[in-house]
Amino acid sequence: MIDDDLDESLNDLASQELPRERAERFYDRIRTRIHSYVESKGGALGKTTEFLLLVPDVFILLWRLVNDARIQGKNKVLLGSGVAYFVFPIDLMPEAFLGPIGFVDDLVLAVYVLNKLLADTSIDVLREHWSGEEDVLLTIQRVLAAADSLVSTDLLDRIKKMVK
Repeated sequence: MIDDDLDESLNDLASQELPRERAERFYDRIRTRIHSYVESKGGALGKTTEFLLLVPDVFILLWRLVNDARIQGKNKVLLGSGVAYFVFPIDLMPEAFLGPIGFVDDLVLAVYVLNKLLADTSIDVLREHWSGEEDVLLTIQRVLAAADSLVSTDLLDRIKKMVK
């Protein structure tokens, strides 16, 4: 079950615009929560571990892009939807019930959003805002390639429909 601080943060963020300070606190909290969760599971999560550890970096990338003046309005709406999906407590795999493993669907949705954004946004803009270790384009490709194994086919189909 998700801890009270993170649950409170999710509810606060879902009810208002996401200012920089709150986005950074959300980033820090999910990063800490996911790292603790991964450590507590040892090697039991297998390949899912490396994807879970991407969640905070992908979230903050969406937030930074939504606030970038170079991003077109239609793409900001799409990015904002991705940010909202992270912060709303109820989604296809709710963190409130599943704990940090529930962020896997958020990650997959966010990567589909980023992939769609690349149709008319330079990869250099994404790279400028990326905090992850691996190149952002490689990360997007890796998550897309693994999406079938990270979430069920039914969930993946729902996510694809949400992003279209």
